Amino acid sequence: MLPLLGGPANITSVAHCMTRLRVGLDDPALVDDTALRALPGVLGTVADDTYQIVLGPGVVTRVTEAFETLLTEAPRTATTTTPTTTAPPTTTAEELADRGDSLRTERRRRNATPAKTALRRIANVFVPLIPALIGCGILAGLNGLLLNAGWLPGVTPALAAVASAFMALIAVFVGYNTAKEFGGTPILGGAVAAVVVYPGVANVTAFGVTLAPGQGGVLGALAAALLATYVEKGCRGRVPAALDVLVTPTVTVLVAGLATLYGLMYAAGAVAAAIGTAADWLLTTTGALAGLVLGGLFLPLVMLGLHQALIPIHATLIEQQGYTVLLPILAMAGAGQVGAAAAVYVRLRHDHSQRTTNRSLRTTIRSALPAGLLGVGEPLIYGVSLPLGRPFLTACAGGAAGGAFIGVFAMLGVKVGATAIGPSGWALFPLLAGNRGLGLTTAVYAGGLATGYAAGFVATYAFGLRHTTLDP
Repeated sequence: MLPLLGGPANITSVAHCMTRLRVGLDDPALVDDTALRALPGVLGTVADDTYQIVLGPGVVTRVTEAFETLLTEAPRTATTTTPTTTAPPTTTAEELADRGDSLRTERRRRNATPAKTALRRIANVFVPLIPALIGCGILAGLNGLLLNAGWLPGVTPALAAVASAFMALIAVFVGYNTAKEFGGTPILGGAVAAVVVYPGVANVTAFGVTLAPGQGGVLGALAAALLATYVEKGCRGRVPAALDVLVTPTVTVLVAGLATLYGLMYAAGAVAAAIGTAADWLLTTTGALAGLVLGGLFLPLVMLGLHQALIPIHATLIEQQGYTVLLPILAMAGAGQVGAAAAVYVRLRHDHSQRTTNRSLRTTIRSALPAGLLGVGEPLIYGVSLPLGRPFLTACAGGAAGGAFIGVFAMLGVKVGATAIGPSGWALFPLLAGNRGLGLTTAVYAGGLATGYAAGFVATYAFGLRHTTLDP
């Protein structure tokens, strides 16, 4: 893999999220994208602000560790040429892959706007927190089961402490990552964000209102650390070098800390409360319509990069209510995608006019469907539905149907939420939570997935392809 990325000298950073290895590149032109996508275990690639290799849950962690070890041991010599590969005979699947590459390039160009770049940077603050959110979310769910069943009463308090400690201090981690992402000193960002969750803020009164620990949550921590970064940068350019080590940290913590206490926590708290109220009102009042719109538009939002704006909202809802009610609805977009791909597969099976080319595309779909069921949709999106055109739209229709299904139950008072962000599809089952018990919550989510699969399949089979050809 490393030679196909241009060699060690071309790698500037390495990180990973739930499913992707994210590599910073000095020269993206040195990457052999075709050869990378052909590697066993690689589910797809995404060229964005970092080059992303889709590997799937679990696998990505092991590959990242091995990749970092390889980077450490490899000589940092410049690579001037990329490995050459013999291109396979052009088939329909390969033509679709080329279309997917073009669409990825176009999306990257469109996303290179200040607003979308800011959204990606905010997303970079929260993405590293996802593994802890998932682990703690599963433990919280397990602890809830034990409490409801009355089992292991001596263990549940310890399990509750382990599951809840991260969420109690998540503001500190958000502050640390914010300063790191925006060019400040990470520990100063964490120090200022810690003000948000410090119990002693209950003794602070301003404008006749007493603060509460945690007020403003992750939004307050994000704002506090961002302010600290700008204060720190301002000090660096004005303080003499001999005094920098003393003055800059002190001024940064003092100015940003007081601003957090006497302004940011109040403002962020009001915004966070509004987000929770709006989410509850949206689903209980217009649940079916809201689910229809959110489930149907999520795939286009992903294509435009606007879905990253939802990450702080998810985190705020998890912090407030213990789960986000938006993620299960948005996950229905992946269900519609799976149904659409399955319909394309079935249609091609009955088309004997282009047996060789259809067999190639069916192989692509067959290899990508398991990942799609687990919520990793990029291989199906960029390798099948989006290049074909119509199946992408019918996949959105499937997502809309699944979202509307969950929305109807929300109007009936059944909340379906997720205790962490990142997973979707079947991988979301261990993280489900709600207000009517785990059994009903799981049943509603499963029903939404089934609805998304079925609607995506039927819509694509009937309208997603012209006749039985692959012409979009």
